[in-house]
Amino acid sequence: MTKIENVQNYPNFSSEKEELIIKEEAETNEEYGCNPYERKIEDLLKSGVVVIDKPSGPTSHEVSTWVKKILNLKKAGHGGTLDPKVTGVLPIALENATKCIPMWHIPPKEYICLMHLHRDADEEKIREIFKEFEGKILQRPPLKAAVKRSLRIRKIHKLEILDIDGRDILFRVKCQSGTYIRKLVDDMGEALGTSAHMQELRRVKSGVFEENDAVYLQDLVDAYHFWKEDGDEEELRRIIKPIEYGLRHLKKVVVKDSAVDAICHGADVYVKGISKLSKGIGKGEIVLVETLKGEAIGVGKALMNTKEILKANEGVAVDVERIYMEPNTYPRMWKRKK
Repeated sequence: MTKIENVQNYPNFSSEKEELIIKEEAETNEEYGCNPYERKIEDLLKSGVVVIDKPSGPTSHEVSTWVKKILNLKKAGHGGTLDPKVTGVLPIALENATKCIPMWHIPPKEYICLMHLHRDADEEKIREIFKEFEGKILQRPPLKAAVKRSLRIRKIHKLEILDIDGRDILFRVKCQSGTYIRKLVDDMGEALGTSAHMQELRRVKSGVFEENDAVYLQDLVDAYHFWKEDGDEEELRRIIKPIEYGLRHLKKVVVKDSAVDAICHGADVYVKGISKLSKGIGKGEIVLVETLKGEAIGVGKALMNTKEILKANEGVAVDVERIYMEPNTYPRMWKRKK
C-alpha cells in the first residue's frame, strides 16, 4: 500500500496564471519601497510568512507559538487549523502579516487521505461514490469541532483516487476551506454501505502554499541561528516568504507611486491612480492593491470590472478594506480636504 508520507510525486491540481493589462504607463521611483523579495531580513520578520511541515502530535496553535519563540517575535498566527494527528502544510503569519490570514482562506485546500472501509466494497461502486461527492455537499461539523454544528454547504472541487488496496483507499481531495475531511470520509462510507474512517491525513496545499514551501521546525531553528550567530541569511531568506507570496491568488490593481501614500492613509483607489490591472476582475471581487514594485498596499472590493476600469477616466475603482503597508513608505503627494 502506498504510504501517505510518500505522495510528493503525485501532481497537484492545476492553477491558472495571471495576466496584467496596462491602463497607463508609469514609472516607479527606486528611492522608495523595494522589491518584496529584496527586503531586509528584519523587515521580513515583521511582515513575512513561514510555511511549516506540521508533525503529528502538536496542535496548530502550539506550532505557531513555537515559531514565534524561535524567531523572537511578539506575534504569529497560523492560517487554517490542522488536528493534532494531521500533518502537512501549515502557513504561519509573522507579526503584521497576520492581517492577511483571512485572504488565505479564499482559495481551496488540498489533502491526501487514507480511508479505511469497514467492509469489502466493489471497486466500480467506490469510484462511482467518489464521483457523486464532487461538487457542492452538505456537512455538519463533527462533535469535537470548535464551531456551531449547523448544516453548511461546502464545495468539493475534485476527488481523485490514487490507490485502492483491499479496504484501504488513498485519495487526493481539493476542497473549499472549512471542509471536514474526516466527516467527508464518514459520509462516503455511509453512501457505500460499508462505513469507513479516516486513517491518515496530510495537507499538501493550503491556498497558494504547497509542500515544496514547507520546512521542518528544526530547519527554522538552524536558519535563524546561522543568521544571528554567523550573519549568514541565505537559508532564513529562503524560508521566510514576503507577505505578497501568500496573496498571489488575488487579482491585482497596480497603482502609480503618486497614489500609494493616500491609500495607506485610508483613501480608496481612484481610476486615475491605476497603472495596470489583472484580466477578468469582477465587480464585487476582492482584489490586491499593489505598487509598481509588486508591494502589497492592501486589499479591497472592486467597484468596477476590468473593462469598466479600462474605459473609465474618473471614479472609484476599488473600495479599500484592509491596509498592509505602513504610511509614509512612499512620499505624500496628496492634500487633505479642508
